[in-house]
Amino acid sequence: MGITFNADEVFAMAIKIEENGAAFYRRAASLTAGSTHVKLLESLAKMEDIHKKIFLDMKAKISKDFSDESSYDPFQETGLYLDALADSHGGEGSLSAADALTGKETIREIIDIALGLEMKSILYYTGLLDLIPARLGPEHVGHIIEEEKKHVAQLQQVKRQL
Repeated sequence: MGITFNADEVFAMAIKIEENGAAFYRRAASLTAGSTHVKLLESLAKMEDIHKKIFLDMKAKISKDFSDESSYDPFQETGLYLDALADSHGGEGSLSAADALTGKETIREIIDIALGLEMKSILYYTGLLDLIPARLGPEHVGHIIEEEKKHVAQLQQVKRQL
């Protein structure tokens, strides 16, 4: 039996990934304290917070129709599994990305790291599309991908302004 997800579960992962992404920028801001770029990094963290809110709103709208309530999960292991996937997927919001920051990175390097992580997230969500049965809302994951593409564009704009 293969692993499948539903749109509701993918939104739960996306929310966790956005939380981790905000933590990445906040850690970068704390490591560059006193720099002229602290406000920029804090604003990027706030953008991740906004993404989280967008995904929470999307999840609330689709949850009833695209959750698989037939699963028996008395210990709520599914949520723990989804959090672990979100933490370890290697893209935006990867806990190891925030931990890897040393404070020696330039703002351009931080933005380049963030761009790479965002692109990995887009690939991650694109891969998840194949794991969502049609009846469980794969088309909604496309909304997550579109939001991530917007974030890539925003980061590219920030990079050009540096």
